[in-house]
Amino acid sequence: MRAVDAFRAAYGRDPERVWHAPGRVNLIGEHTDYNDGFVLPFAVPWGVTAAVSRRDDDTIRLLSLQGSGGEGQAPEPLVISEYDQAQGWSRYVVGVFWALREAGHAVRGADIVIDGDVPQGAGLSSSAALEVSVAMALDDLYELGLARLDLALLSQKAENDFVGMPCGIMDQAASALSREGHVLFMDCRSLATRNVPLDLAAEGLQILIIDTGAHHELADGQYARRRRDCESAAAHLGVRALRDVTDLAAALARLDGDERKRVQHVVTENHRVEALIGLLRAGAVREIGALLNASHISLRDQYEVSSPELDVAVEASLRGGARGARMTGGGFGGSAIALVADDRADQVRAEVVKAYEERGWAAPRFFPASLAAGAHRLQ
Repeated sequence: MRAVDAFRAAYGRDPERVWHAPGRVNLIGEHTDYNDGFVLPFAVPWGVTAAVSRRDDDTIRLLSLQGSGGEGQAPEPLVISEYDQAQGWSRYVVGVFWALREAGHAVRGADIVIDGDVPQGAGLSSSAALEVSVAMALDDLYELGLARLDLALLSQKAENDFVGMPCGIMDQAASALSREGHVLFMDCRSLATRNVPLDLAAEGLQILIIDTGAHHELADGQYARRRRDCESAAAHLGVRALRDVTDLAAALARLDGDERKRVQHVVTENHRVEALIGLLRAGAVREIGALLNASHISLRDQYEVSSPELDVAVEASLRGGARGARMTGGGFGGSAIALVADDRADQVRAEVVKAYEERGWAAPRFFPASLAAGAHRLQ
């Protein structure tokens, strides 16, 4: 295992624990999590592996195999003894230590090697996978006995309060709690979860991830701005969160501009999540495509988080015969997903590539998505 070999080379000993946490794709339920709504993600096969051993001091030595070593050179470990020394990607790791200590857990320093294979910039939540892999390893290493949901919440706190990215709980929960062959239904207010089986192969279907290659960076303020729109709209409507809007027409009549559009998306997206669960329960897996299409249109027109690359990927997928398609993740780039019959997958890929070529864009990458297991110990 690369992480273990690199750990031995860097620190001269074996790691005590090795944990893997996956990235995620959100089937439906976008930008609903921080509005106390419903989400339906699943874990993907790619993720982050953390090899970890304890230290007797509070220093964190941190090496990433995707780090900044020069050509032919092994990256050097970062040595972090103070929180403010953490920069860039290391903030996600150091933030987990900070969150655990803030919660009163006796966590000291550690030697860590990180190895990840989540496609960068694709919107598959590599940051949550990084946080959860480290949180799980530290919980195991220091015998904290924390529940998986608690570790997901602490990982979210690290990203919210240490990194400064006001994400909801969905990404960390999906990484920590998913089961192989299932989608994870989560009520983001009560934090109740339920793994719902989804056997695509039995239906002759697959979910195709289309990595547009477009810039995907949520910490640049756009995500936070959408969240402020929702909080402001909830205050104007006198509700705790937009999840509590029960009369959409009446709510829309009281709002205008961006707030009106954000409310329309969040309320209808919550309904789409519930409708999709209903279709899965009824065994109507092949019929969920229309809900994916409606979700994309809402994200494009009402929430305004799509991009030309995402729109073209979705439209070309549907021309190629996909049963449904939409952008997934926070938006502004990243990936789309398409629900595709097995015998149409090549046609869908070809149509998307053709559409990109016609616009002079670099070809997108395609990843068939299997529904993978959540975080698990490797050693």
